[in-house]
Amino acid sequence: MSKKKTFSPTRGFALPTGSTILSKGINFSIFSRHAQEVTLVIDLPETTKVPRQQVQIPLHPEINRTGDLWHILIQTTRDDLRYGYRIKGPVSREKNGLVYDDQILLLDPASHIHTPRAWGERTSEPDIPRCAIIKHDFDWQDDQPLNIPLAKSIIYELHVRGFTRHKSSQVTRPGTYRGIIEKIPYLQGLGITAVELMPVTEFDENDNVFRDPVSGKPLKNFWGYNPVSFFALKSGYAADRSQHINEFKAMVLALHQAGIEVILDMVFNHTGEGGYDGTTSSFRGIDNRIYYLLDHDTHEYLNFSGCGNTMNCNHPVVRELIRDALRYWVMEMHVDGFRFDLASILGRDTRGHLLANPPMIEMIAEDPVLRDTKIIAEAWDAAGLYQVGTFSTDARWAEWNGMFRDDVRAFMAGLDDTVGNLATRIGGSADLYQSSRRHPFNSINFLTSHDGFTLSDLVSFNKKHNEANGEENRDGDNHNLSWNSGAEGLTRSKIIQELRLRRMRSMILILFLSQGVPMITAGDEFGHSKKGNNNSWCQDNNINWLNWDLTEKNKGLLRFFTQCIHLRKDHSIFQRTSFFTHPEDDECIEDNFEIIWQSLKPCEQDWSAECHTLAFLLNGSRTGSDQGDHFFIMLNGDREEDAIFTLPPIPGNSHSKQIWYQIIDTSLESPYNFLSRQQAPARLPKTTVTVKAMGAIVLQSPSSVT
Repeated sequence: MSKKKTFSPTRGFALPTGSTILSKGINFSIFSRHAQEVTLVIDLPETTKVPRQQVQIPLHPEINRTGDLWHILIQTTRDDLRYGYRIKGPVSREKNGLVYDDQILLLDPASHIHTPRAWGERTSEPDIPRCAIIKHDFDWQDDQPLNIPLAKSIIYELHVRGFTRHKSSQVTRPGTYRGIIEKIPYLQGLGITAVELMPVTEFDENDNVFRDPVSGKPLKNFWGYNPVSFFALKSGYAADRSQHINEFKAMVLALHQAGIEVILDMVFNHTGEGGYDGTTSSFRGIDNRIYYLLDHDTHEYLNFSGCGNTMNCNHPVVRELIRDALRYWVMEMHVDGFRFDLASILGRDTRGHLLANPPMIEMIAEDPVLRDTKIIAEAWDAAGLYQVGTFSTDARWAEWNGMFRDDVRAFMAGLDDTVGNLATRIGGSADLYQSSRRHPFNSINFLTSHDGFTLSDLVSFNKKHNEANGEENRDGDNHNLSWNSGAEGLTRSKIIQELRLRRMRSMILILFLSQGVPMITAGDEFGHSKKGNNNSWCQDNNINWLNWDLTEKNKGLLRFFTQCIHLRKDHSIFQRTSFFTHPEDDECIEDNFEIIWQSLKPCEQDWSAECHTLAFLLNGSRTGSDQGDHFFIMLNGDREEDAIFTLPPIPGNSHSKQIWYQIIDTSLESPYNFLSRQQAPARLPKTTVTVKAMGAIVLQSPSSVT
């Protein structure tokens, strides 16, 4: 391989970091505080006139350095090159936590693109530079952010590959960004307002050390929560990996044109380099003690992520890197928001202690470029820090509400002492967000996510079944708050099958008629099962690939899901931006209250541990509802006993004919479980309605009825 020097380098510029095409050539800049020598390695592919060349250009520490930034300008017109860095410095892991190795060719942390490769393809040889130069030339057609209010949002979490990889998806390019484009009509019909994509930054799906216990074949890192870059897009999800960035942009544009926003699941809490025994690809070889949290005495990694290392997120250099990455995804890739994985790590200082006012969290909320984006925290980490309700007092920050998930699951599993907690979650979790002057929409409500049981498995399994992960079922959470409805896994019992569907429909109803922002997991709407695997991070197969044949097999469930979504969207009474208020007079007068709770009889509440019934009336004339419609929802969380509820009077209707219309009964089969108001049977106040065990019934009284 030729080592001939073909460039005329000059000093270059410190900012911006990364590689930048300028009129005189390409500028390269990289941060490294403790480096002694930095060498830029450039690989030029073969052309018809010139053979392939690799050029190594040492950066002079006095000429090519400004502070901690090493930089150089290469005068060239070629933009097809690949590049990387070799960095030499002190090596004393025990003394100072520095582990430089100039034999390793490192990735540029600010590189927007790495050498594209197909899914499952091994990375190139270690001595071949992998970072590439990019020109953004996509025609956005005047695309603008949709800026859908968070209170009106309905989020749909999906995995790019798993969403359409199964042959039943019937898309032309399964498992890709294009596959999502082909499913946009389905997403529109479902009614969601945003897709939340599991990680799409570059990661190595081949870094999994576990094997399938049956076949012995290596398992993949399917989920992708192991980033090697915060900027580079996952090329393995593209139909045409040579155009993967434009393909992603085309997907975003098509979703925007369909009225659907794009939220990215970002992993800033750790990287795929893992612990000291992991692969050094970038940060560790550039400046280990700056990028990662190290024990100040032993210099071992502090592991708050559960993945071997933890990013030093509140160091100014790392904060700037994260901010620049977020800006890139918003400005250049046009995404609408972010969900931050294990976000509590963003609030830890250099020793791992929780900061009172973390600058990283404030920077994200206050950054002018990010000001209109949705920012959602997974408000906990792997070391036990749980901040749901306390992650930030800034109303910009929404949170995955794990307490909503747990309290709904517990009630619909028939557990004791659950009614009070359920009422709090239905009302928007005021106990978590009201005192900090936040809003119901700061709560992202969910029943399931990628992590844990699917909705179908939640009602079908008591225990996890993760044997296929190759860890002898030791991995995954043991606290699932699930109930198998009478049999573990598959069953031929019609009674159990009906009970499972009823429970699923009841939980779906609670999710969409609660205050807060609902999030659903792709496939739940048509009964996708992972066969009891609650930690499917390594399953690149039918466990994670959605079987679209279920949309026909379970079309009744899909219809119920869709109807619930559209009921919520059509009535602002379920999209409140403020918490329910209560008059000083506690006398139970329907006209005075925005929400009235009861157990079996009007004005009679039962918050005892033994109670398994809850009902509530939403007063449409006092809640700022666009339509003024009233709703009465009855829930029965008992495993065996039906419950008889007495219907309350209709607010503001004392001098006219009072009629409730029973629009939903989760115990009935499709299409009878969800009826239009015109089809629904009429019910009179003060009469009784029986709600089946684990069932729910919804009554509506339109304001126009007299």
